[in-house]
Amino acid sequence: MSTAAIIPAAGLGLRLGGENYKAFREVGGDSLLVHAVRGLKAATAADLVCLVVAVPPGFEESVAKELEPYAGDARLLVVPGGAERPDSVRAALDVVPADGIDCILVHDAARAFVPADVVERVVAAVRGGAPAVVPVVPVTDTIKQVSPTGEVVDTPDRSTLVAVQTPQGFEPGVLRRAHAAGIVGATDDAMMCERLGVPVMTVEGSQDAFKVTRPQDLLLAEAMLAERRLG
Repeated sequence: MSTAAIIPAAGLGLRLGGENYKAFREVGGDSLLVHAVRGLKAATAADLVCLVVAVPPGFEESVAKELEPYAGDARLLVVPGGAERPDSVRAALDVVPADGIDCILVHDAARAFVPADVVERVVAAVRGGAPAVVPVVPVTDTIKQVSPTGEVVDTPDRSTLVAVQTPQGFEPGVLRRAHAAGIVGATDDAMMCERLGVPVMTVEGSQDAFKVTRPQDLLLAEAMLAERRLG
């Protein structure tokens, strides 16, 4: 069996600034989207055979041409994304083959530097029987729960808290059922599964899989990429 990967890449990324879409911003001379595709393809044990990218409408042809050299032997499909992230994932999910796929990954282009072993851990967990899997890292900051007026009402035990990353992995039927349910307010695909009562398992993530969200994250990404190239 094989893996398909979905990359929703139609978001503006307003916090990052600039005039370009977030996934098209460059680090080390290549777009975040190119780095994300390279990272997924580097996970050879995942056996990625299909890659579906949802982009801003009108960019399908140019993105397909840009990504083709990095898709390798995986089938590359580029589709118009939607106004919100779930819309883009659903648009991509509609064209993922129904047969021969035992794991579907959903990966944010903004987490462009996830190590291959993280991807492989997610896929292995799905193939091992977990219906939904997320990579996580420990929370190092003290977290406060606050009221609408800004008053602290609780300090959760951070030993029980983790920060969730991507790619998130799913048994295909579970992901399709989650998106067909019309769930509102979920911030990621794993949360949709939670709302359906599907157990979501965790695997070890990586600090390298940080999300490029603000301008300073681009500087961090440049530094990390330079270090990798020297190594």
